[in-house]
Amino acid sequence: MSKLAGKVAVVTGASKGIGAAIAKALAAEGASVVVNYASSKAGADAVVAAIIAADGKAVAVGGDVSKAADAQGIVNAAIETFGRLDVLVNNSGIYEFSPIEEITEEHFHKQFNTNVLGVLLTTQAAVRHLGEGASIINVSSVVTSVTPPASAVYSGTKGAVDAITGVLARELGPRKIRVNSINPGVVVTEGTQSSGIIGSDLETWALSQTPLGRLGQPDDIASIAVFLASDDARWMTGEHVVASGGMR
Repeated sequence: MSKLAGKVAVVTGASKGIGAAIAKALAAEGASVVVNYASSKAGADAVVAAIIAADGKAVAVGGDVSKAADAQGIVNAAIETFGRLDVLVNNSGIYEFSPIEEITEEHFHKQFNTNVLGVLLTTQAAVRHLGEGASIINVSSVVTSVTPPASAVYSGTKGAVDAITGVLARELGPRKIRVNSINPGVVVTEGTQSSGIIGSDLETWALSQTPLGRLGQPDDIASIAVFLASDDARWMTGEHVVASGGMR
């Protein structure tokens, strides 16, 4: 039997990369999935089409998670379309790297609004619908322990996500809602390719620090999300699952 049969999941930032892989993997295990996107409707529609072609259920829903009304609308779409909500994957995130001399207020707020405020607003909208056995999965990053140069703001956002994960695990535990994070290393996605990370000195450095000797792929992260969303992880909450090929 599929691990997530009858469940409903929201995956934010799911039009490409890790989010798209997670949405497809959850659907493959039986979940009905809300595929959220901020700007790439075409990408989200393609993810939905792939899920439906594989006999799954999904719908694309636009919304900026850093805005309370949009976050509420994403969750409302799950309830209106599928009647319930069991899994929330807070995957939406952006990254920009700058040395300390070049950090600006805009640089700071842009990343914190999406990476941190977005997690809080979407979770706030979701919790009123989540019942016993529900799972919240926050996508963080290995940067919280590796702390690479020029990543003060981005690493700061993911440090906040890790802290929020721990707080909410305690806060929501009495309601039997689990909250965990996945902390990926460098993953080959449209984003890491278009930003120039792939093929750069950073990629070379990352590979040198990764015992398994390769960069991650979106499916490497998606399979962990399926585990955390499922009853297999029923005794796990407040955990940070580092998925980095051994990079520390």
